[in-house]
Amino acid sequence: EVQLVESGGGLVQPGESLRLSCAASGFIVSESDMSWVRQAPGKGLEWVSTIYRGISNTYYGPFAGGRFTISTDNARNTLNLQMHNLKSEDTAVYYCAKGRWGQITARGKGTLVTVSS
Repeated sequence: EVQLVESGGGLVQPGESLRLSCAASGFIVSESDMSWVRQAPGKGLEWVSTIYRGISNTYYGPFAGGRFTISTDNARNTLNLQMHNLKSEDTAVYYCAKGRWGQITARGKGTLVTVSS
């Protein structure tokens, strides 16, 4: 059974950093395309980032602007998202997902990131 469990969310001030992690089970993260998506209050799901299996190419939404970095920890079978210079508009529930945007086959329950002064 595929399971994804996110952690690392919380309340931070604008300009601060946060690192999200996603523990995966039931499959091997490094052998799958993996994504982060988010949902801001009152809005729909928004693609954040994807890392492709094998070649490990990474892609980011336009708002990421060099602030976000997606990576995998193969030893721990986890997916990570390092976020720097957070802004209030980054406030959202962040979800770890198996698959590329538009081809997601599984998603975790999410972790809330709140950016506020």
